Amino acid sequence: QVQLVESGGGLVQAGGSLRLSCAASGRTFSSSAMGWFRQAPGKEREFVAAISQSDSSTYYADSVKGRFTISRDNAKNTVYLQMNSLKPEDTAVYHCAARVSALVSVSPVAYNYWGQGTQVIVSS
Repeated sequence: QVQLVESGGGLVQAGGSLRLSCAASGRTFSSSAMGWFRQAPGKEREFVAAISQSDSSTYYADSVKGRFTISRDNAKNTVYLQMNSLKPEDTAVYHCAARVSALVSVSPVAYNYWGQGTQVIVSS
C-alpha cells in the first residue's frame, strides 16, 4: 500500500515557477515508477511526466517538455515536479501517482495509487 500527499500548488503569474512535491508512505516507493498527471475543469486527466524507479528514465508530455522537470529522492520517499515558464493553460489540479512497476507509463490506468491533488492556477 502506498499513500501519496501532494503539496506546493498555488497561484502564480504566467512565466513564473512552482515546485510540486509528492510525499509517499509505504515501503514500495523505491521500487515504484512515479508519474504526475493533471486535470483541468471539464477535461480528462492527462499525463504530464513520469520517472522510473531508478531515476534513470524520464518522460514528458510534449506540452511541458523543456519547461517541467520530474525528479525523485528515494531516501525521502518524495517525487518532485519543477514547473518553469508556466502558462495559463497549465492551470489544473495536479496529481501524483505510483505504479507497482519500475517502468514508466503515460497511461493513468497503469498507476495503482493516487494522491488527492494540488491546485495550480496560472494567471495571465
